Amino acid sequence: MEKKSLIMLIDDEKDLVDMLSFQFQAKGYDTVTASNGLEGLEMLNKVRPDLIVLDLNMPKMGGIEFYQKICGSDGRPAYPVLVLTARANMEQLFKDLEIDGFMAKPFDVDQLIQEAEIIIKKKAQISKVVQQDKKSLLRSVYVIENDQPVREEIALALLRAGYRVACASTGNLANSVAANAANAGLKSYVLIPSNLEQGKVLGSLVYGTNVIGIKGPYDQVNRLCSEIAGKYGWGFVNVNLRPYYAEGSKTMGFEIAEQLGWKLPRHTVACMASGSLLTKIHKAYKEFIDLGIVEQSDFTIHGAQASGCSPISTAFKAGSEMVKPVQNPDTIAKSLAIGTPADGYYAIRSMKETGGSCEDCSDEEIVEGIKLLAETTGIFAETAGGVTVACAKKLIETGKIPKDESAVLCITGHGLKTQEAIIGKVGEPRVIGASLREFEALVADEVNVKS
Repeated sequence: MEKKSLIMLIDDEKDLVDMLSFQFQAKGYDTVTASNGLEGLEMLNKVRPDLIVLDLNMPKMGGIEFYQKICGSDGRPAYPVLVLTARANMEQLFKDLEIDGFMAKPFDVDQLIQEAEIIIKKKAQISKVVQQDKKSLLRSVYVIENDQPVREEIALALLRAGYRVACASTGNLANSVAANAANAGLKSYVLIPSNLEQGKVLGSLVYGTNVIGIKGPYDQVNRLCSEIAGKYGWGFVNVNLRPYYAEGSKTMGFEIAEQLGWKLPRHTVACMASGSLLTKIHKAYKEFIDLGIVEQSDFTIHGAQASGCSPISTAFKAGSEMVKPVQNPDTIAKSLAIGTPADGYYAIRSMKETGGSCEDCSDEEIVEGIKLLAETTGIFAETAGGVTVACAKKLIETGKIPKDESAVLCITGHGLKTQEAIIGKVGEPRVIGASLREFEALVADEVNVKS
């Protein structure tokens, strides 16, 4: 007997839910119901629906918050979703969120059921393609072994068995995956936006990895990687293996505490792309406090984004936890140009929980931030670091970071990787002949040179 498709109905209008449940059951579907998002999440611990019919406006937990909580690391929901809304002008928002379908209230019940059937059939076809011929799919694995000869033998055996490692990246992760895969003797693929800075492209190619440039912004790269991971079973470190990759970001928080003599800074400013780094620094601080490695103390975490791609900052400043995607990021900070941040919601929660703030800055301010850091500390940061410095400057100027309190700025990459951003903006060398007289003439106004 063929298993019936299960539909979860989440709406606080009981009469509507009862009517829809009856109609779907009459069409041969099984149904479960919840009156709000919180009940819906609890129910997902017991059932795996083939479709969730979700109302946006509910008490205890609204539809948008529920939707964000069922989304995975790739920004996509774990289940197909058909949204019910009283506002007919929200179609573009749902397209941005990649919601499978929506119906504006009041709606025709037959039309709703027809839309639900289309979504369920479409998802079933995709699932069938992913599941077929699993025995021939390539697989992925990490090699953790200190003994180099043993590691090489393991890597060789894994290669013969068809294992691969891969990632979607705006540059730095690509370099890391390529380098570590080369060290482990594993074949690797890194997928990047095709307009990435040459320093980051070369920083991957040198390791012999397979670099694939994708026409389009990072979010399209990430979406393609999700499809590849689903069809071929490859291990993408920041897609289907994201929990392990994300946990690694805690080491920045651990090392901050270590370098400050096992104390936490009063303020921390972290640049945000997906938002993951900020949340993991927050987690690292809390874990060190819980373990007694550092003393309990107040700490505040602030976020920084480039204005040309600032979905998290925009939401935070609007007092919302609803992060609206940026379709076409436009900033020199390409490593931060992620229009649909997977951890945006959690980054906002971390900033609010610690009493932090959020800022964004223009391309001109990014360059000034790079120059300021270099000229005052001798540290040459990539564009993401320029974002951190520029936004920290704004936070200090507005009093959100008091000048007499400690602050750590997270600089996440070296400036040699993004030289294009400052070419022509930091001056040019002054050229003279190999003559002492020409040198003395050049520096006469700067030093007292005896003739």
